[in-house]
Amino acid sequence: ILEKPKDEKDAKRMLSQLSGSWHEVHTGVALYKMERSSAPASTSTSSLSSSSTTTTLVSSFTDTARVKFTTLSPSDVDAYVSTGEPMDKAGSYGIQGIGGQMIEKMEGDFFTVMGLPMHRLSTELAKALDSLNE
Repeated sequence: ILEKPKDEKDAKRMLSQLSGSWHEVHTGVALYKMERSSAPASTSTSSLSSSSTTTTLVSSFTDTARVKFTTLSPSDVDAYVSTGEPMDKAGSYGIQGIGGQMIEKMEGDFFTVMGLPMHRLSTELAKALDSLNE
């Protein structure tokens, strides 16, 4: 599991590990329904963490994409890390930014790699709304 890098050295290590190889990106999504129960007038219900809020899991899923990195030279890795882009990204790259140049091939949803599989999310939201309206 490649998390966000701790520092530039860690980012370089991850990118070197990904260089020239395939890896999988898993994005997990959970949809919750939140309901507030009636509370006495003196009790504030403006906070979602209030004890008068009930949270119910409606749906959850994991979407997976496979990504193939091009082979990176040490100077490629150094140049990319020097942009600062990898420092807040899991795996030390952002497919939606400069890091997209390092992607040779991909199987699956681009948005899964970005962090939110939009098509699958919209499908699950539509199902959830339908079930709430029944």
